[in-house]
Amino acid sequence: MKLFNFKSSEDTPDEILLSNFKRTGDSAVLGEMFKRYAHLVFGVCMKYLKDPDSAQDMVMQIFEKLLLDLKKHEVNNFKAWLYMVSKNECLMLLRKEKTHMHVEFQKFNDKDEDGMETEPLVHQEDTELKEAQLLHLEDGIKILNAQQKICIELFYMQNKSYEEVSEITGYSMLQVKSYIQNGKRNLKIYLENKNAG
Repeated sequence: MKLFNFKSSEDTPDEILLSNFKRTGDSAVLGEMFKRYAHLVFGVCMKYLKDPDSAQDMVMQIFEKLLLDLKKHEVNNFKAWLYMVSKNECLMLLRKEKTHMHVEFQKFNDKDEDGMETEPLVHQEDTELKEAQLLHLEDGIKILNAQQKICIELFYMQNKSYEEVSEITGYSMLQVKSYIQNGKRNLKIYLENKNAG
C-alpha cells in the first residue's frame, strides 16, 4: 500500500492550490492534493467498501473525477468536500453492485422508532409485479432531493438506524426523520402514479 504512505512537503494552503488548478488546469496541482489526502480518501473507501483493492481503485476513480468536478464547483473547505464526494462515490458503487435492491422494507411492517404506524412501500405480491415495482422505486429514488435520497438509501437499503444515518450524513436526528418521512411520501406518490399509468 506504498501508494498512500507519502506526505506532502509543500506548505501551500489548499485554497491556493485549488485556485491555481482552476486557473491553469495543471494536473500537477491535483497531484499535490492527492499526496495530501489520498490516505484519508482510502480510509473512507475502506470504511464503506471493506476491501483494500476496491478501496484503492475507488481512490483513483475519485481523484480522476476531481479533474472535472473541481473546475465546475466552488469549494471552500476541500477536506470536508472531498470526504462527502468519497462517501457518495462509495455509496453509489455499493448500490450498483446490488443485483436486486434489497428493498423488502421490513421496518415498515412494524412501528418505526417514533412509534408511528407505517406500511410497506413495496407490497409482497407476485414476483413479476414486485420486480416492476422495484424498478419504478429505483427510478423514483433518483428524483428525490439529495438529502432525502441519501437518508432513504442508508435507512432502508443499508439498514442503518436513525442514529447511524445522522452520524454518516451529519444531519440532526430531526432532519434525518423528516427527510425519510418526506422521501417515503414522495416515493409512494411516484409509485402510485407509475402504477396508475
